[in-house]
Amino acid sequence: MSKEVKQIISRDIAGSLAGVQDCVIANMIGLNSESTSSLRTRLRKKNIRVLVVKNSLARRATEGTSLAPAFDNLGGTSAILYGGEDFVSLVKEAIELDRDVRFEAFKARGGVLDGEQLTAEKVAAISKWPTREEQISMLVGQILGPGSKLAGQLKGPGGKLASQISQIVEKGGDS
Repeated sequence: MSKEVKQIISRDIAGSLAGVQDCVIANMIGLNSESTSSLRTRLRKKNIRVLVVKNSLARRATEGTSLAPAFDNLGGTSAILYGGEDFVSLVKEAIELDRDVRFEAFKARGGVLDGEQLTAEKVAAISKWPTREEQISMLVGQILGPGSKLAGQLKGPGGKLASQISQIVEKGGDS
């Protein structure tokens, strides 16, 4: 491949990854066309994009970006997974695919989070973190717990007072 062609491909890869801060690197070599199509469809439904690239071209395309560490010490071809609801959701899906017997050749190899290179072990550890949605629900639960307790404490005496006033009004209305 000529140097000019490599530059064109690198620019195209850089354009595809523009704005991407975090990604998971996986191996898809060995999947047949049916499995690849099924995998891509499954990921597309979760708004996760896949870009299969030669690592040397990806290294050239991501030079100077937060994705650059992902391609250190990698050779051959890799699949870059990015997008999704949040990074933890992306990682969870990648690990699910890694464990799925229908996609035996798919293996999560690492990635990058906040400019830091991740190993396959770190990616597996991140898959156990709560997603953004789960974190929000835990936070809302923590906020609502004391709030409902306070509302109950305020409502109890107020209800008794209202009941007593109602009784006085009823007695005063009869006399």
